[in-house]
Amino acid sequence: MKKRRILVFLALLPVVLGCPGEEVVKFGAVLPLTGEAAIYGQPVQRGVDLAFEHLQSQAELPYALELVTVDSESDPEKAKELLRQIYRDGALAVIGGVTTAEALQMVPVADEVDKVLVSPSASTPQLSGISKNFYRVFPSDAREGATMGNFATQKLKAEKVVILAKEDAYAKGIQEVFKTEFERYGGEVLDLIEFPSLGSDLSGLVERVMTLRPDAVYLAAYAPDLAQMIRHLRDQGYKGTIFTTSAFAAPEIIAQVGRPAEGVFLTQAVFDIESEDPIIRNFIEAYRAKYDLEPDLYAAHGYDSFMVLAEALKKGGRTSSEFWKGIRSIRDFSGATGTVQFDERGDVQKFPRVYVVNEGLLVDYEAEVERRRRELLERLRDLEQEQRRTRAGD
Repeated sequence: MKKRRILVFLALLPVVLGCPGEEVVKFGAVLPLTGEAAIYGQPVQRGVDLAFEHLQSQAELPYALELVTVDSESDPEKAKELLRQIYRDGALAVIGGVTTAEALQMVPVADEVDKVLVSPSASTPQLSGISKNFYRVFPSDAREGATMGNFATQKLKAEKVVILAKEDAYAKGIQEVFKTEFERYGGEVLDLIEFPSLGSDLSGLVERVMTLRPDAVYLAAYAPDLAQMIRHLRDQGYKGTIFTTSAFAAPEIIAQVGRPAEGVFLTQAVFDIESEDPIIRNFIEAYRAKYDLEPDLYAAHGYDSFMVLAEALKKGGRTSSEFWKGIRSIRDFSGATGTVQFDERGDVQKFPRVYVVNEGLLVDYEAEVERRRRELLERLRDLEQEQRRTRAGD
Protein backbone atom coordinates (compact mmCIF):
# COMPACT_ATOMS: atom_id res chain seq x y z
CA MET A 1 0.00 0.00 0.00
CA LYS A 2 1.36 3.43 -0.89
CA LYS A 3 0.78 6.54 1.22
CA ARG A 4 1.44 10.12 0.29
CA ARG A 5 0.40 13.49 1.69
CA ILE A 6 -0.55 16.68 -0.12
CA LEU A 7 -2.41 19.84 0.89
CA VAL A 8 -5.76 21.05 -0.41
CA PHE A 9 -7.45 23.80 1.67
CA LEU A 10 -6.64 21.87 4.86
CA ALA A 11 -4.63 18.75 5.70
CA LEU A 12 -5.71 16.23 3.09
CA LEU A 13 -4.52 12.62 3.08
CA PRO A 14 -4.87 10.43 0.00
CA VAL A 15 -4.20 6.75 0.60
CA VAL A 16 -4.07 4.22 -2.24
CA LEU A 17 -4.86 0.51 -2.11
CA GLY A 18 -3.74 -1.75 -4.92
CA CYS A 19 -0.79 -2.62 -7.10
CA PRO A 20 1.14 -0.21 -9.34
CA GLY A 21 -0.46 0.04 -12.76
CA GLU A 22 -3.96 -0.85 -11.56
CA GLU A 23 -6.83 1.44 -12.49
CA VAL A 24 -7.56 3.70 -9.50
CA VAL A 25 -10.99 4.71 -8.22
CA LYS A 26 -10.96 7.70 -5.89
CA PHE A 27 -13.34 8.13 -2.96
CA GLY A 28 -13.46 11.08 -0.58
CA ALA A 29 -14.48 11.83 2.99
CA VAL A 30 -15.38 15.31 4.23
CA LEU A 31 -15.55 15.06 8.02
CA PRO A 32 -15.52 17.43 11.02
CA LEU A 33 -12.21 16.35 12.54
CA THR A 34 -11.86 19.55 14.57
CA GLY A 35 -14.41 21.95 16.02
CA GLU A 36 -17.69 21.33 17.81
CA ALA A 37 -18.70 18.24 15.79
CA ALA A 38 -15.30 16.52 16.03
CA ILE A 39 -16.72 14.26 18.74
CA TYR A 40 -18.67 12.59 15.92
CA GLY A 41 -16.29 13.16 13.02
CA GLN A 42 -13.23 11.58 14.61
CA PRO A 43 -14.81 8.17 15.32
CA VAL A 44 -16.41 8.26 11.87
CA GLN A 45 -12.95 8.78 10.37
CA ARG A 46 -11.53 5.89 12.37
CA GLY A 47 -14.34 3.67 11.09
CA VAL A 48 -13.80 4.79 7.48
CA ASP A 49 -10.04 4.19 7.71
CA LEU A 50 -10.57 0.73 9.19
CA ALA A 51 -12.96 -0.23 6.38
CA PHE A 52 -10.42 1.02 3.86
CA GLU A 53 -7.73 -1.17 5.44
CA HIS A 54 -10.02 -4.20 5.56
CA LEU A 55 -10.48 -3.98 1.81
CA GLN A 56 -6.76 -4.62 1.35
CA SER A 57 -7.33 -8.28 2.20
CA GLN A 58 -10.15 -8.66 -0.31
CA ALA A 59 -9.47 -9.59 -3.90
CA GLU A 60 -13.02 -8.92 -5.07
CA LEU A 61 -12.57 -5.34 -6.30
CA PRO A 62 -11.33 -4.94 -9.87
CA TYR A 63 -9.79 -1.52 -9.11
CA ALA A 64 -7.24 0.02 -6.80
CA LEU A 65 -8.88 2.40 -4.33
CA GLU A 66 -7.81 5.86 -3.24
CA LEU A 67 -9.25 7.58 -0.17
CA VAL A 68 -8.97 11.34 0.31
CA THR A 69 -10.01 12.68 3.72
CA VAL A 70 -10.41 16.37 4.58
CA ASP A 71 -11.37 18.29 7.71
CA SER A 72 -14.44 20.51 7.46
CA GLU A 73 -13.62 22.04 10.86
CA SER A 74 -17.33 21.60 11.74
CA ASP A 75 -18.14 24.43 9.29
CA PRO A 76 -20.99 23.63 6.84
CA GLU A 77 -19.81 26.24 4.32
CA LYS A 78 -16.28 24.84 4.38
CA ALA A 79 -17.68 21.31 4.02
CA LYS A 80 -19.53 22.41 0.89
CA GLU A 81 -16.43 23.90 -0.72
CA LEU A 82 -14.24 20.94 0.20
CA LEU A 83 -16.79 18.58 -1.32
CA ARG A 84 -16.83 20.60 -4.52
CA GLN A 85 -13.01 20.40 -4.68
CA ILE A 86 -12.88 16.64 -4.05
CA TYR A 87 -15.44 15.97 -6.78
CA ARG A 88 -13.49 18.28 -9.10
CA ASP A 89 -10.35 16.26 -8.32
CA GLY A 90 -12.01 13.10 -9.56
CA ALA A 91 -13.72 11.43 -6.60
CA LEU A 92 -16.39 9.00 -7.75
CA ALA A 93 -18.34 9.31 -4.49
CA VAL A 94 -17.85 10.96 -1.11
CA ILE A 95 -18.68 10.22 2.53
CA GLY A 96 -19.83 13.39 4.25
CA GLY A 97 -22.47 15.28 6.08
CA VAL A 98 -21.75 14.00 9.57
CA THR A 99 -24.09 16.68 10.91
CA THR A 100 -27.42 17.78 9.52
CA ALA A 101 -26.11 21.29 8.83
CA GLU A 102 -23.18 19.97 6.79
CA ALA A 103 -25.33 17.49 4.86
CA LEU A 104 -27.88 20.15 3.87
CA GLN A 105 -25.08 22.29 2.43
CA MET A 106 -23.38 19.38 0.66
CA VAL A 107 -26.32 17.77 -1.16
CA PRO A 108 -26.68 20.57 -3.77
CA VAL A 109 -22.97 20.17 -4.61
CA ALA A 110 -23.47 16.44 -5.22
CA ASP A 111 -26.35 17.33 -7.52
CA GLU A 112 -24.23 19.86 -9.43
CA VAL A 113 -21.92 17.06 -10.58
CA ASP A 114 -24.46 14.21 -10.39
CA LYS A 115 -22.33 12.11 -8.03
CA VAL A 116 -23.15 10.10 -4.91
CA LEU A 117 -22.84 11.47 -1.37
CA VAL A 118 -23.22 9.04 1.56
CA SER A 119 -23.80 10.40 5.06
CA PRO A 120 -22.69 8.34 8.06
CA SER A 121 -24.86 10.16 10.59
CA ALA A 122 -26.99 13.10 9.35
CA SER A 123 -30.54 12.31 10.40
CA THR A 124 -32.98 15.17 9.84
CA PRO A 125 -36.22 14.18 8.06
CA GLN A 126 -35.49 17.04 5.62
CA LEU A 127 -32.92 14.81 3.95
CA SER A 128 -35.35 12.02 3.07
CA GLY A 129 -35.73 12.01 -0.70
CA ILE A 130 -33.84 15.29 -1.03
CA SER A 131 -31.80 13.98 -3.98
CA LYS A 132 -31.30 10.83 -5.99
CA ASN A 133 -27.59 11.21 -5.21
CA PHE A 134 -27.91 11.27 -1.42
CA TYR A 135 -27.90 8.19 0.82
CA ARG A 136 -27.44 7.72 4.54
CA VAL A 137 -26.61 4.69 6.65
CA PHE A 138 -28.05 6.33 9.79
CA PRO A 139 -31.83 6.19 10.33
CA SER A 140 -33.97 9.30 9.94
CA ASP A 141 -35.05 11.30 12.97
CA ALA A 142 -38.60 10.61 11.82
CA ARG A 143 -38.03 7.19 13.35
CA GLU A 144 -35.87 8.25 16.26
CA GLY A 145 -38.19 11.01 17.49
CA ALA A 146 -41.25 8.80 17.08
CA THR A 147 -39.59 5.95 18.98
CA MET A 148 -38.89 8.18 21.98
CA GLY A 149 -42.35 9.77 21.91
CA ASN A 150 -43.89 6.32 22.03
CA PHE A 151 -41.51 5.06 24.73
CA ALA A 152 -41.98 8.10 26.96
CA THR A 153 -45.77 7.76 27.04
CA GLN A 154 -46.30 4.02 26.69
CA LYS A 155 -43.39 2.58 28.68
CA LEU A 156 -42.50 5.24 31.24
CA LYS A 157 -45.99 6.77 31.40
CA ALA A 158 -44.75 10.36 31.16
CA GLU A 159 -47.71 12.74 30.94
CA LYS A 160 -46.18 16.23 30.89
CA VAL A 161 -42.95 17.22 29.19
CA VAL A 162 -40.92 20.34 28.46
CA ILE A 163 -38.88 20.34 25.25
CA LEU A 164 -35.53 22.14 25.22
CA ALA A 165 -34.14 22.42 21.69
CA LYS A 166 -31.24 24.21 20.08
CA GLU A 167 -32.11 26.61 17.28
CA ASP A 168 -30.78 24.52 14.39
CA ALA A 169 -32.07 22.19 11.68
CA TYR A 170 -31.15 19.00 13.51
CA ALA A 171 -32.91 19.87 16.77
CA LYS A 172 -35.93 21.30 14.98
CA GLY A 173 -36.43 18.15 12.91
CA ILE A 174 -36.26 15.65 15.75
CA GLN A 175 -38.13 17.65 18.39
CA GLU A 176 -41.06 18.20 16.02
CA VAL A 177 -41.39 14.45 15.48
CA PHE A 178 -41.09 13.73 19.21
CA LYS A 179 -43.69 16.39 20.04
CA THR A 180 -46.18 15.04 17.50
CA GLU A 181 -45.79 11.47 18.75
CA PHE A 182 -45.87 12.42 22.44
CA GLU A 183 -49.11 14.35 21.95
CA ARG A 184 -50.60 11.63 19.76
CA TYR A 185 -50.38 9.25 22.70
CA GLY A 186 -52.05 11.72 25.05
CA GLY A 187 -49.02 13.48 26.50
CA GLU A 188 -48.97 17.23 27.10
CA VAL A 189 -46.09 19.46 26.00
CA LEU A 190 -46.01 22.21 28.62
CA ASP A 191 -43.53 24.34 26.71
CA LEU A 192 -41.10 24.28 23.79
CA ILE A 193 -38.03 26.32 24.72
CA GLU A 194 -35.43 27.00 22.05
CA PHE A 195 -31.94 28.25 22.89
CA PRO A 196 -29.32 29.72 20.55
CA SER A 197 -25.96 28.08 21.18
CA LEU A 198 -23.38 26.64 23.50
CA GLY A 199 -22.28 29.07 26.16
CA SER A 200 -25.61 30.89 26.37
CA ASP A 201 -27.06 31.58 29.82
CA LEU A 202 -28.99 28.46 30.74
CA SER A 203 -30.09 29.52 34.21
CA GLY A 204 -33.29 31.11 32.92
CA LEU A 205 -34.17 28.01 30.89
CA VAL A 206 -33.67 25.70 33.85
CA GLU A 207 -35.70 28.06 36.06
CA ARG A 208 -38.55 27.83 33.57
CA VAL A 209 -38.39 24.02 33.65
CA MET A 210 -38.39 23.96 37.44
CA THR A 211 -41.41 26.28 37.54
CA LEU A 212 -43.43 24.08 35.15
CA ARG A 213 -42.56 20.88 37.08
CA PRO A 214 -42.83 18.44 34.14
CA ASP A 215 -42.60 14.65 34.51
CA ALA A 216 -39.83 14.72 31.93
CA VAL A 217 -37.62 16.94 29.79
CA TYR A 218 -36.77 16.19 26.16
CA LEU A 219 -33.44 17.63 25.00
CA ALA A 220 -32.65 18.11 21.30
CA ALA A 221 -29.16 19.39 20.49
CA TYR A 222 -25.64 18.18 19.77
CA ALA A 223 -23.30 16.79 22.42
CA PRO A 224 -21.68 19.95 23.89
CA ASP A 225 -25.06 21.61 24.47
CA LEU A 226 -26.57 18.39 25.80
CA ALA A 227 -23.75 18.00 28.30
CA GLN A 228 -24.18 21.54 29.55
CA MET A 229 -27.97 21.26 29.78
CA ILE A 230 -28.00 17.91 31.60
CA ARG A 231 -25.51 19.16 34.17
CA HIS A 232 -27.51 22.36 34.74
CA LEU A 233 -30.78 20.49 35.17
CA ARG A 234 -29.38 18.05 37.71
CA ASP A 235 -27.30 20.68 39.52
CA GLN A 236 -30.42 22.80 39.98
CA GLY A 237 -32.29 19.88 41.48
CA TYR A 238 -34.44 18.60 38.62
CA LYS A 239 -35.47 15.06 39.60
CA GLY A 240 -37.64 14.13 36.62
CA THR A 241 -36.76 11.93 33.65
CA ILE A 242 -34.44 13.26 30.96
CA PHE A 243 -34.95 12.05 27.39
CA THR A 244 -32.59 12.93 24.56
CA THR A 245 -31.27 11.77 21.18
CA SER A 246 -28.46 9.74 19.63
CA ALA A 247 -26.36 12.91 19.67
CA PHE A 248 -25.62 11.99 23.30
CA ALA A 249 -24.39 8.51 22.31
CA ALA A 250 -20.73 9.51 22.49
CA PRO A 251 -18.73 7.86 25.30
CA GLU A 252 -16.55 10.95 25.81
CA ILE A 253 -19.55 13.19 26.47
CA ILE A 254 -21.20 10.70 28.82
CA ALA A 255 -17.92 10.45 30.75
CA GLN A 256 -17.56 14.23 30.76
CA VAL A 257 -21.04 14.74 32.21
CA GLY A 258 -20.41 12.07 34.82
CA ARG A 259 -22.95 11.40 37.55
CA PRO A 260 -25.69 13.68 36.14
CA ALA A 261 -25.80 11.48 33.01
CA GLU A 262 -27.00 8.47 35.02
CA GLY A 263 -30.52 7.47 34.09
CA VAL A 264 -30.69 9.61 30.94
CA PHE A 265 -32.70 7.89 28.19
CA LEU A 266 -31.79 8.26 24.54
CA THR A 267 -32.69 6.74 21.22
CA GLN A 268 -30.02 5.49 18.88
CA ALA A 269 -29.51 3.23 15.92
CA VAL A 270 -28.62 -0.25 17.07
CA PHE A 271 -24.94 -1.06 17.45
CA ASP A 272 -24.38 -4.05 19.72
CA ILE A 273 -20.89 -4.14 21.21
CA GLU A 274 -21.69 -7.61 22.61
CA SER A 275 -22.91 -9.03 19.29
CA GLU A 276 -21.69 -12.48 18.26
CA ASP A 277 -22.38 -11.82 14.59
CA PRO A 278 -19.03 -12.59 12.86
CA ILE A 279 -18.98 -9.41 10.75
CA ILE A 280 -19.79 -7.16 13.70
CA ARG A 281 -17.37 -9.09 15.93
CA ASN A 282 -14.60 -8.70 13.34
CA PHE A 283 -15.18 -4.94 13.19
CA ILE A 284 -15.16 -4.57 16.99
CA GLU A 285 -11.99 -6.62 17.50
CA ALA A 286 -10.14 -4.95 14.62
CA TYR A 287 -11.12 -1.50 15.90
CA ARG A 288 -9.87 -2.31 19.39
CA ALA A 289 -6.62 -3.69 18.00
CA LYS A 290 -5.97 -0.70 15.74
CA TYR A 291 -6.99 2.16 18.01
CA ASP A 292 -6.94 0.72 21.55
CA LEU A 293 -10.45 2.17 21.91
CA GLU A 294 -13.98 0.82 22.16
CA PRO A 295 -15.89 1.44 18.92
CA ASP A 296 -19.01 3.55 19.27
CA LEU A 297 -22.11 4.14 17.20
CA TYR A 298 -20.39 6.69 14.97
CA ALA A 299 -17.31 4.58 14.28
CA ALA A 300 -19.55 1.71 13.19
CA HIS A 301 -21.51 3.95 10.83
CA GLY A 302 -18.29 5.39 9.40
CA TYR A 303 -17.12 1.84 8.70
CA ASP A 304 -20.36 0.91 6.98
CA SER A 305 -20.34 4.10 4.91
CA PHE A 306 -17.11 3.11 3.21
CA MET A 307 -18.07 -0.55 2.88
CA VAL A 308 -21.26 0.59 1.13
CA LEU A 309 -19.16 2.56 -1.38
CA ALA A 310 -17.07 -0.54 -2.10
CA GLU A 311 -20.21 -2.67 -2.46
CA ALA A 312 -21.73 -0.16 -4.90
CA LEU A 313 -18.53 -0.24 -6.94
CA LYS A 314 -18.66 -4.05 -7.12
CA LYS A 315 -22.33 -4.10 -8.08
CA GLY A 316 -22.14 -1.18 -10.49
CA GLY A 317 -18.96 0.22 -11.93
CA ARG A 318 -16.61 3.16 -11.98
CA THR A 319 -18.68 5.63 -13.99
CA SER A 320 -21.11 7.85 -12.09
CA SER A 321 -24.18 6.26 -13.68
CA GLU A 322 -22.91 2.70 -13.08
CA PHE A 323 -22.02 3.53 -9.50
CA TRP A 324 -25.44 5.06 -8.86
CA LYS A 325 -27.09 1.88 -10.16
CA GLY A 326 -24.78 -0.13 -7.92
CA ILE A 327 -25.75 1.69 -4.75
CA ARG A 328 -29.43 1.54 -5.68
CA SER A 329 -29.15 -2.24 -6.03
CA ILE A 330 -27.71 -2.88 -2.55
CA ARG A 331 -29.94 -5.34 -0.69
CA ASP A 332 -29.33 -6.91 2.71
CA PHE A 333 -25.68 -5.89 2.89
CA SER A 334 -24.17 -7.08 6.20
CA GLY A 335 -22.13 -4.44 7.99
CA ALA A 336 -20.93 -3.38 11.42
CA THR A 337 -24.35 -1.89 12.17
CA GLY A 338 -26.30 -4.88 10.89
CA THR A 339 -28.11 -5.11 7.59
CA VAL A 340 -27.90 -2.12 5.24
CA GLN A 341 -30.56 -1.52 2.63
CA PHE A 342 -31.86 1.78 1.22
CA ASP A 343 -35.42 2.74 0.37
CA GLU A 344 -36.42 4.83 -2.65
CA ARG A 345 -35.67 8.05 -0.69
CA GLY A 346 -32.09 7.07 0.12
CA ASP A 347 -32.91 6.28 3.76
CA VAL A 348 -31.47 3.18 5.39
CA GLN A 349 -34.07 0.71 6.62
CA LYS A 350 -33.17 0.60 10.31
CA PHE A 351 -35.12 1.15 13.50
CA PRO A 352 -33.63 2.87 16.56
CA ARG A 353 -33.96 1.51 20.08
CA VAL A 354 -34.04 3.15 23.49
CA TYR A 355 -30.90 3.09 25.63
CA VAL A 356 -30.27 4.32 29.16
CA VAL A 357 -27.04 5.46 30.81
CA ASN A 358 -26.21 3.00 33.57
CA GLU A 359 -22.93 3.27 35.49
CA GLY A 360 -21.50 5.41 32.70
CA LEU A 361 -22.40 2.94 29.94
CA LEU A 362 -25.17 2.84 27.37
CA VAL A 363 -27.50 -0.08 28.01
CA ASP A 364 -30.28 -1.30 25.70
CA TYR A 365 -33.31 -0.63 27.90
CA GLU A 366 -35.58 -3.43 26.68
CA ALA A 367 -32.74 -5.96 26.69
CA GLU A 368 -31.80 -4.94 30.24
CA VAL A 369 -35.41 -5.22 31.43
CA GLU A 370 -35.61 -8.71 29.92
CA ARG A 371 -32.27 -9.71 31.48
CA ARG A 372 -33.44 -8.58 34.91
CA ARG A 373 -36.78 -10.33 34.46
CA ARG A 374 -35.03 -13.61 33.71
CA GLU A 375 -32.64 -13.12 36.60
CA LEU A 376 -35.58 -12.55 38.96
CA LEU A 377 -37.38 -15.65 37.68
CA GLU A 378 -34.23 -17.72 38.24
CA ARG A 379 -33.96 -16.42 41.80
CA LEU A 380 -37.63 -17.22 42.44
CA ARG A 381 -37.16 -20.75 41.09
CA ASP A 382 -34.09 -21.23 43.30
CA LEU A 383 -36.05 -19.96 46.31
CA GLU A 384 -38.97 -22.31 45.59
CA GLN A 385 -36.60 -25.27 45.26
CA GLU A 386 -34.91 -24.37 48.53
CA GLN A 387 -38.29 -24.13 50.28
CA ARG A 388 -39.33 -27.53 48.89
CA ARG A 389 -36.08 -29.08 50.14
CA THR A 390 -36.62 -27.49 53.55
CA ARG A 391 -40.18 -28.84 53.78
CA ALA A 392 -39.01 -32.29 52.65
CA GLY A 393 -36.37 -32.26 55.39
CA ASP A 394 -39.00 -31.46 58.00
